[in-house]
Amino acid sequence: MTPIALTIAGSDPSGGAGIQADLKTFHRFCCYGTSVLTLITAQNTRGVARVDLLGEEVVLAQLEAVWSDLPPAALKTGAIGSATLIAAVAGFLATRRGPPLVLDPVMISKHGHRLLPDDAVAALTGRLLPLAAVVTPNWHEAAALTGLAVGDTASARTAAAALRDAGARAVLIKGGAGADGLAADLLLDETGELELPALRLATRATHGTGCTFAAALTANLALGHGLRESAVRAKAFIHHAIATAPGIGGGLGPVNHWA
Repeated sequence: MTPIALTIAGSDPSGGAGIQADLKTFHRFCCYGTSVLTLITAQNTRGVARVDLLGEEVVLAQLEAVWSDLPPAALKTGAIGSATLIAAVAGFLATRRGPPLVLDPVMISKHGHRLLPDDAVAALTGRLLPLAAVVTPNWHEAAALTGLAVGDTASARTAAAALRDAGARAVLIKGGAGADGLAADLLLDETGELELPALRLATRATHGTGCTFAAALTANLALGHGLRESAVRAKAFIHHAIATAPGIGGGLGPVNHWA
C-alpha cells in the first residue's frame, strides 16, 4: 500500500518551496502526497511580493476532509502564518495523535521576508512543539524559538537541548558550519546526538531547501524508517538536490526535486 504523507503549509507559485516543493518531494520518495493550504504567497526566485492568510474555518475544513478519507502515515507543517491558525492546527492535531509530525518552523523566507509574526512564536512553541516528533529549525529559527544566540555548533547544541526541554521529542538544527568546508546539521534525540555532515556547496540554488529537506524527512518516516535513518536519507537527498539544481530563475533558484 502506498504510504500517505501530508503537508500543512503555504503555497509558492514559483514551485520551489512550500506546498509545491513538499508534494514534489513526497512523489520523489514514492509517497502519495496530500496537502492543506494555510496561506498564499506571490513570490518567485527573486523575492516575496505578498502573503495572504486563509481563514481558520477553511484550513480546518481541509484538514477534516483529508484526515477522514486519507489519513497520513506522517505529516509536516511549514508556513502557517499566524497565532490563530497555529492554535487551530494544533487543536486539530492534538486529537489525532499517532503519525509522526515534522515541525518545520518557517519564519523567514530565503529572501528575508518575515512569514511568522512575533506574537505567533509563542503559539508555535507552546501548542505545536509538544506535538512534534522532530522540529527542524535553521540557526536563525532556533534562536528565535529559544531566545538564545545561535552562531556556532556549541550554541546550536544548547538551543537543541532547550527545544527538547520545551517539549519536542527530537530537534534537527540545520545549516551549521562544520570543519573542513562541511555543512553539519545536528540531530538531538532521546538517544543522544548525531551530526549530519556534507560538503558545503557554493550555489544560489537555496530556494526551498528547508521545506524540501523537511518533506524528505517526512516521506521517509511515512515509509517506515526510523528518525535517524530518515534524517540521513533526507540529508543525502537535499545535498544531491542542491548539487543538481536546474539553474532556473533570476534569483535564489530551486533545487532538483527529482534528485
